[in-house]
Amino acid sequence: MFPRFTARLVREALADTPVVFIMGARQVGKTTLVKDLIDGDWEYITFDDLAQAEVARADPVGFVRNLPPKRIALDEVQRVPETLLAIKQAVDEKRTPGRFLLTGSANAFLRPRVSGALVGRMEAVRLMTLSECEIEGREPTFLESLLRGEAPVAGEVRVRERLVQRIVAGCFPEPLLRASERRTRAWYRQYVNTLIQGDLSDLPGIANTEGVTKLLRLAAILSGQLVNLTDLGGRLGLNRLTAGKYLALLEQLFLVERISAWHAGELTRMVKTPKMHAVDTGMMCALRGITRERLLGSPALLGSLLESFVYNELRKQALWVEEPVTFHHYRDKDKVEVDIVMETARGGCYGVEVKAAASLRSVDFTGLRRFRRVAGKRFRIGVLLYDGDHTTAFGDGLFAVPIGALWG
Repeated sequence: MFPRFTARLVREALADTPVVFIMGARQVGKTTLVKDLIDGDWEYITFDDLAQAEVARADPVGFVRNLPPKRIALDEVQRVPETLLAIKQAVDEKRTPGRFLLTGSANAFLRPRVSGALVGRMEAVRLMTLSECEIEGREPTFLESLLRGEAPVAGEVRVRERLVQRIVAGCFPEPLLRASERRTRAWYRQYVNTLIQGDLSDLPGIANTEGVTKLLRLAAILSGQLVNLTDLGGRLGLNRLTAGKYLALLEQLFLVERISAWHAGELTRMVKTPKMHAVDTGMMCALRGITRERLLGSPALLGSLLESFVYNELRKQALWVEEPVTFHHYRDKDKVEVDIVMETARGGCYGVEVKAAASLRSVDFTGLRRFRRVAGKRFRIGVLLYDGDHTTAFGDGLFAVPIGALWG
């Protein structure tokens, strides 16, 4: 059993909020987390039970009114989104903290008909795949150090082989427990097939599940690159609008994320196109047929996957820090870029560049130096993660940091 640091956030929300919604992709551990959190005071119901789903769909108001007089844990609520309006009525009649604990593997609250149903009554908590810190059983410290303006220090250095293994295995709980790379790959392939056949049918407006499947495979190839909807559509035989719609559906299933370009005052010099990241490198490798052996022999391929690996780890750690953090990328018209830019609610800006190599040159800091200049007084620190031995200063506020610092 892996520790889930998000459990603390759920407990805090249950203490003062009537409805708490744990959202995340299928098989990230939502049900396991819920069952760890509830006790005999709770009634657990899942809409994966088709009989329960049919009863709720036929009469959502009656279904909610006839629930036992307990706190209710309702799993996979996206299968019957009509119940959200009935839950709103129940909460308005009796507004007590922690009355409903919901989970969903598709973001039902993006649908216009239900998006406003629980405003002011609900807190959403994201559960992502396992972080490296959870896998290692260590408290996360990397992002907290960065937000204090400190260069993180690595407990492990020269981690290439371990890193390759982690990238190929991914961060979903179940495949991490499998005995071989071949069995891990089989799990991801079955996961994608089941997801397309199952969860996609719960979302409105799906006329071409094959097109969405192809887009997911393409997203695995293009992860870490700028999003060009015209190009995406052209590769799949879709128009730009349809490609954008399908990409939004993958986001709704928590499989892909888009991060916006970071902007400052020099708007005319900034590229405004967002980037796309698939949310798990294990899935990316399985969809692309990338093995550990192939990755060890291809530095360029490792570098392309490493950016998504680091982005996803930082996104997870950002869920657990006190100050809200938003994620961006930086790129200007000179094609100078920084892989990941983080901005806090108070306006502090932090740059992270990723490099798979063990050696560094001054030119590797070109993007971070440009970003430091453009961000000005908002700039706090910039780090270049690499497969090296030491945390080393490279000028005012710039550091090279071993990638092992990500997990302690």
